Amino acid sequence: MTTADMWFDPRCPWAWNASRWLLEVERVRPVTVRFHVMSLFVLNDGREGIEDWYREWLKPGMGPVRVAVAAEQKYGPEVLRDLYTALGNRIHHERAPIGRELYVAALTELGLAPELADAADSTEYDAALLASHHAGLEPVGEDLGTPTIHVTVDGRRTAFFGPVVAPAPRGEDAGRLWDGVLLVAGTDGFFELKRARTRPPIER
Repeated sequence: MTTADMWFDPRCPWAWNASRWLLEVERVRPVTVRFHVMSLFVLNDGREGIEDWYREWLKPGMGPVRVAVAAEQKYGPEVLRDLYTALGNRIHHERAPIGRELYVAALTELGLAPELADAADSTEYDAALLASHHAGLEPVGEDLGTPTIHVTVDGRRTAFFGPVVAPAPRGEDAGRLWDGVLLVAGTDGFFELKRARTRPPIER
């Protein structure tokens, strides 16, 4: 069995696509996926040269990640899989505004304590968030972001940023992408394969 650990920010649409792809991979390959939290707000805090629209987009970013970490601290890391789905469906498909109503709805859907929504405006879980954030990004480079994936096969770990894909492949297409990603990411000295993005991450 292969383990894939993915670090996500609930608001990142490219991470959302990668996470849906990984869940498809579980269906067609002997892979177990585990989810962890990182923060695009933390990643970009104090960074120069950020476009104005992206700086504005980042502003409410701590709320969702804090709520996710609070739930992880209370219920264990396994809760992140379903909580990410509950948050992501609302953020990326329902276009729900980022705020308390979103957090309470996602928590309630899963039978989790709705008062965990209070974490969005608290620094109580920030140390745990930072620890998770740095654990995910340190092997790939702090200048990257999410999706960040660590793959462990027979005790050997490979870490990389990506894939950046839209839409998320399904079925055996997901499996073939997985096979290819493992092949290139596992090649010593391989660093980058890239082309221009020609479509939005989430179709309107």
